[in-house]
Amino acid sequence: MDDASLIASELATNVISHAKGTGDYFELGLRRRNGVLILEVADSYQWRMPELRKPADDETSGRGLIIVDALAEQWGVRPRNPGKTVWAHLSVGADHR
Repeated sequence: MDDASLIASELATNVISHAKGTGDYFELGLRRRNGVLILEVADSYQWRMPELRKPADDETSGRGLIIVDALAEQWGVRPRNPGKTVWAHLSVGADHR
């Protein structure tokens, strides 16, 4: 599951790079349900929700969610108290190794 590893890495890197705030923690969760791998990264930073954007050509960062968007079947963000959870879904059927 190279895609799952890359998505988990990108989401965790985003937390380390951008999430600063109450608690200063993050959690990575993985679970499989009905042929779907659900990856979730939760953090305690509640003032800024991640958004998919197109970085300028000369920017050295800002492409993590573009990668997640390209690899995941779907992804999103939901608030929690405190902070937020960013999630991504990947199919993990017999033909997805």
